[in-house]
Amino acid sequence: MQVDFVQALRDIGREKDIPLETLSEIIEAALISGYKKHFGATCEIHVDIDWDNGTATVFSRKQIIEHVENPHTEMALAEARRLDPTVEEGEFLDIEVTPSEFGRIAAQTAKQVVAQRIREAEREIIFEAFNNRDGDVMTGVAQRREGRTVFIDVGKVEAVLPGSEQSRLDSYRFGERMKVYILEVKRTTKTPRVLVSRSHPGLLRRLFELEVPEVHEGIVEIKAQAREAGARSKVAVVSNQDNVDPVGACVGHRGSRVQAVVDELRGEKVDIVRWSDEAAKYVASALSPAKVSRVLIDEETRAATVIAPDNQLSLAIGREGQNVRLAARLTGWRIDIRSEAQMAEQEVAAAAAAAEAAAEEAAPEEAAAQEAAEEAAPQEAAEEVVAEEAAVEEPPAAEAAVEEAVEEAPTPEVAAEEAVEEPPTPEAAEEPPAAEVAEEAVPEEIAAEAAPEDIALEEITDQAPEQEVAPQVAAAESAPSGQESKQAQEEE
Repeated sequence: MQVDFVQALRDIGREKDIPLETLSEIIEAALISGYKKHFGATCEIHVDIDWDNGTATVFSRKQIIEHVENPHTEMALAEARRLDPTVEEGEFLDIEVTPSEFGRIAAQTAKQVVAQRIREAEREIIFEAFNNRDGDVMTGVAQRREGRTVFIDVGKVEAVLPGSEQSRLDSYRFGERMKVYILEVKRTTKTPRVLVSRSHPGLLRRLFELEVPEVHEGIVEIKAQAREAGARSKVAVVSNQDNVDPVGACVGHRGSRVQAVVDELRGEKVDIVRWSDEAAKYVASALSPAKVSRVLIDEETRAATVIAPDNQLSLAIGREGQNVRLAARLTGWRIDIRSEAQMAEQEVAAAAAAAEAAAEEAAPEEAAAQEAAEEAAPQEAAEEVVAEEAAVEEPPAAEAAVEEAVEEAPTPEVAAEEAVEEPPTPEAAEEPPAAEVAEEAVPEEIAAEAAPEDIALEEITDQAPEQEVAPQVAAAESAPSGQESKQAQEEE
């Protein structure tokens, strides 16, 4: 080979970052193809290249046997020992077959092989350079647009930024520098296809790693991030050292660090929240800048009910539900926000429902008690009927005693007759005859006065209870004694 050709190969290697070993393999493959094309050889060929001297030697490898059947791949033992006395049967011997010159066709074939192999080596180098950088951030320059697709120059290749991975805040003017997030690298028949993004949440994490040394060193850890490109983002951070404030480290002096991230995202709002292993605190922090009253956690369904003051409800929900949506993505919990008034109404409704449920549960017991009462009612009615019949057949002892007392009490007529039949006393005998006339008239007056008293006594006996009848009976019994005293007065 000529020295100029070797120097040209070295220049190509430096320009395209192709190692010398790879170039050596390319030249060997090219010379082998040219030799086979020119000589029509079917044997095994290999080439040794001396880069210092710029020389190339072609060797044909043949097997040593006693009787040759295929001269292209085999050699007789006697002929081989003339070249190398130490060779034995069954071994392989490399025989130099370097031609003095190649024909035009062989040279053209070698040239095509060199060019093709260099392109393949270049594509492989580019693929390996980007294949290990998935999820990394690179700085590129906007080159051109085709429809909604933007092509970003990232060095050796043009990265593709599809419309679905763009942010609405970016303008993508020609020559504008921007940082892009590498999504994937694909092999193609030409240059590898590098797909990048400006809306991926991973871009937010990488930007914080670039701007915040504590995040890059691992002192502050980003636990989670949620993003709606072009609108708002949330980042949950925690410190691995007690003396380092994670939120303050990410915000920086007067907000310098977070402002650098916001500028790279073209003004997108970024909320930095404190991560916590307690779900209630984490959810409440994720809803910042809104302040919530309390958080109710349901571990089974991974649902969180947040109670916010009435004046903080709209801020907690955000515009079109953006704040609560990002908080749910950040925490991984399903979040339901209620105001304090709504929660109070819900509690009242729940209490009413619980009371109804308790009433429904007690209804069967009340029905059973009512059925038992209805079953016992006929028996009680029967007992009452029996008691009434017994009361009719056997009057009470008190009423019987009153009736006996009334029957035994002497009437005024009987008392008057008894008084007439009694013999007069000596004093009465000495009385004048007028006294006898008065004595004869007394029974009639007493009878006239006693008649109304008998009628009243009978009515009292029939209507009054035992306690009231007894005094009246006593008064009736004492009535004759009063009349007797009156008669005695008249006699005197």
